[in-house]
Amino acid sequence: MQLTAAVIGPAHGLRGEVVLDVRSDDPSVLRLGALLETDLPGTPSLEIASSRVHKGRMLVRFVGVETREGAEALRGAALLVDEHHEEDAWYPHQLEGLAVVAPSGEGLGVVTGLQPGAAQDLLLVRAPCGEDVMVPFVRALVPEVDIEGGRIVVDAPPGLFDAADVDAGDRGAR
Repeated sequence: MQLTAAVIGPAHGLRGEVVLDVRSDDPSVLRLGALLETDLPGTPSLEIASSRVHKGRMLVRFVGVETREGAEALRGAALLVDEHHEEDAWYPHQLEGLAVVAPSGEGLGVVTGLQPGAAQDLLLVRAPCGEDVMVPFVRALVPEVDIEGGRIVVDAPPGLFDAADVDAGDRGAR
């Protein structure tokens, strides 16, 4: 399976540099000389010729792209990499559909997705009542992820899942 490592943004300057919207937390996929597949018709791959950080943004230049016009033609293209294993890291598609259980084994719901966040990602869980609960994806609250076993253990603080049950009950009474 291929995943998006970055999306090419606007041109920067006149010599073919572009701003990258980085989607990977693995810096090695965007290293100097990396050959990345794209989703652009007619441009199956791009090789990184140079990269630098400017004002908190990653700027790259690709081999053969030396003008602003050439850089702008790439805008919006996804840079793709093959899925690779990392210790204690999971892709959203691996988490979706896993059962969510409390440390006691009580069922809390099913993972419906993962929402990236500035401080931490949020695990989206559909509770049995049908409400969605957002669980901060941190080790203190999510001590165990067992992809092979099909479950995630969530040590939820009081009220995190109870609030979904109360809200659903209130709506049903109206």
